[in-house]
Parts: sequence; structure tokens; C-alpha cells
Amino acid sequence: MTTARPDPVSTSKLPNKPLSVYLIRHGETAWSLTGQHTGLSDIPLTSDGKNEAHELGLHLQDIVFAHVLTSPLLRARQTCKLVNLKPVPEIESDLAEWNYGDFEGKTSAAIRSHRPDWDVLRDGCPNGEMPAGVSDRADRLIARLRDMDGNVALFSHAQFGGVLGARWIGLPLDDARHFPLHTASASILSYNPDHHEVPAISLWNFFPRGGPQAGLSHVFGQTMKQRAIQRWENEGGEIPDGKRACPS
Repeated sequence: MTTARPDPVSTSKLPNKPLSVYLIRHGETAWSLTGQHTGLSDIPLTSDGKNEAHELGLHLQDIVFAHVLTSPLLRARQTCKLVNLKPVPEIESDLAEWNYGDFEGKTSAAIRSHRPDWDVLRDGCPNGEMPAGVSDRADRLIARLRDMDGNVALFSHAQFGGVLGARWIGLPLDDARHFPLHTASASILSYNPDHHEVPAISLWNFFPRGGPQAGLSHVFGQTMKQRAIQRWENEGGEIPDGKRACPS
């Protein structure tokens, strides 16, 4: 059983500017299509994966970033380049995917054919990473992020991204199973707007398809606007007819 860990970083030191961490999973690869566990193998994006990354970039182009960090693995670096954010990206080794060791390149079904009860979040991987090590790696990265201000973009991977989402809000690594990530998706880790010391997930697993239409900054802004209107109404305010926010 994985035991709950405390919130990885004290939030007594609040950022000077609101911190929003944009967690971006890389685009499609041949192994993401087949469901093969892809850890440290340097597999490139497919042509569709490149198109996904470019399309996501259209949704992010109007957001000003203070920092851009990317996993050293090829698929993440390619996605970072195609999304084309500024400033110049920095390689961050802690953003790399889970090291699957002996299970690299295998599907979950193939692994469970001889280990029926295997669960990567509980059991880890032989000759690869164990859950405690991955959780510690996420905590180390979160500690660094919480010393930053403004918008920060992270280019990473599905398994580690789920761990990062869970640990951001103080959940144990085992709860990463509740945080799936689509290829070329964006999520936002930030703080509760009403309780600035409380880490929160503002958006999870946004993956655009079929053209930009509205940038991600607009999507996020509308979400926050709707929440503000709801709070105002709950406190006794009234919205004139025709001015009420439309349901999404």
C-alpha cells in the first residue's frame, strides 16, 4: 500500500506573481498508438503527433511565459519546438518519463500475462524506477517550480505528468491513476483563487482538435470568469437578463 505523503513543499512562501504551471504532454508516437510503455526510449513523434503539437501551439501562442522547461527525451523536445513558446527552453531531467526498465516497450497486457497483478504505481519496474523514487523526483521538481513566478510551461509525459498532478495537490503517487493525459494535451497547475496558499488544478487534459477557435488563455479566462460570477451570485448579487454566462 502506498501511504500518503505530506504536501511536498510548504506554501508559507507565496509567489510574488501568480504561478501557473502549464503541463504539456508530448504528441503522438508510434508506441503511444500501440500502448507500449515508453520510458527512456527516444522515439520521435509521428506525423500526426507533429500536427497535434502544432495545433496545441496555436492555443498557447498568446500566453506570455516566464520559463519553459522540457524533458530531455526526443518526443518532448520535438513537441516543445513545434509548440514554439518563448523564452528559450531549458532541459529539465526531472521531467523525463518513468523508467520502465525491463518493461520498456511492452504493453500492460503483455506484462500481466506473466504478472497478473502488476501495477506500475504500486510495484514499479524491475531494473527501472520504483514508485518512491518517482514521487521524490516529482516533489523535487515541484519545490523548484514553487520558487518561480508567472506562467511556466513544462513539456513532459503521461505517466510522470499524472504523478506531478497528484503530488502538486499533496495526493500520494498512487492517485496518479486518476490523472490521465492525452497526447498533445495541456493542463494547468496553480493555486485556489480564494485561498492562495492552497495548490489547485485549474484545468486538466485539454487537447484541442479541429482548429484553434479560441486560445487556451481564453478557455482558462472564461472558466475563471464563470467561477467569479457564481461566487458573486451566491453572495446575493444578481446578473441582469442577457448578461448571464452561457454554460459551456
